[in-house]
Amino acid sequence: MNREQIQKTYADLLGRQRPVSVRHPPMPRLSRAAQFAPFAALTGHSDAVSETARLTQTRPELDEGVIAELNIRIGQLRERLAERPAVEITYFVPDSKKTGGAYVTVRGRVCKVRELEKQLVLADDAIIPIEQILALRLL
Repeated sequence: MNREQIQKTYADLLGRQRPVSVRHPPMPRLSRAAQFAPFAALTGHSDAVSETARLTQTRPELDEGVIAELNIRIGQLRERLAERPAVEITYFVPDSKKTGGAYVTVRGRVCKVRELEKQLVLADDAIIPIEQILALRLL
């Protein structure tokens, strides 16, 4: 169809005003623009990328000499438990979402050694699994 044919076919519509609804008020421009705003098609994608990029460390295997030294120091803690000895402990915290974890170093006073649970309890209620301890220093 050429331009003249279109004008003849729709001649009755060309001079009319845009229809206005009696029941619905006109939508504000901002709301009309929001209809065409981009949406998050990949919800959670950026979180997944961040999680993948997050680095973890591997837990080292301790040799028998280091394990023996740690056992001696834990024995010293048991003997001095009444005086609540101050310690610096480096231990490994496994990551809950991926393999590996992180090394954490804390300072505090030991108030309990839970033999059955194999845990040290510090005065600030921090609980440290004995099996995860990498270094222990009495202060």
